[in-house]
Order: sequence, then C-alpha cells, then structure tokens
Amino acid sequence: MAPNDFTNLDQVRDRLRAFEDRYNATAQPFQWKFTTSDLDDLLAGLDRQTADHPEESSTAPAT
Repeated sequence: MAPNDFTNLDQVRDRLRAFEDRYNATAQPFQWKFTTSDLDDLLAGLDRQTADHPEESSTAPAT
C-alpha cells in the first residue's frame, strides 16, 4: 500500500494496529551472532584502513 491508498486517518490507525497484532503473534527473540569482540575487530580494521588511506581534504591545495 502507498500512503495515498488511505482515505482517512482511521484507516491508517486500523492498518497499523493490525500489523502490530500480527507481528506480536509471530515475533521471536533474535539471537545476535555478532559479538562485542566482533565489533571491536571491525572497528579496529576500519581504523587501520583509514590510517592507511587517509582522505584528502577538499581544502588542500592542488599539487
């Protein structure tokens, strides 16, 4: 559905409530597999990449 498919706010409310009911009936806890250690490793890798390839400033004079 597109936003213009609703003719009034009552229809929007009813649609959202139906979604909430359906979602709550089927929702399952999510088991994260990405640990804080994985995040630390990812961030360290991004830091290394940034240090190896620093972005050139747009205000730096051309050589």
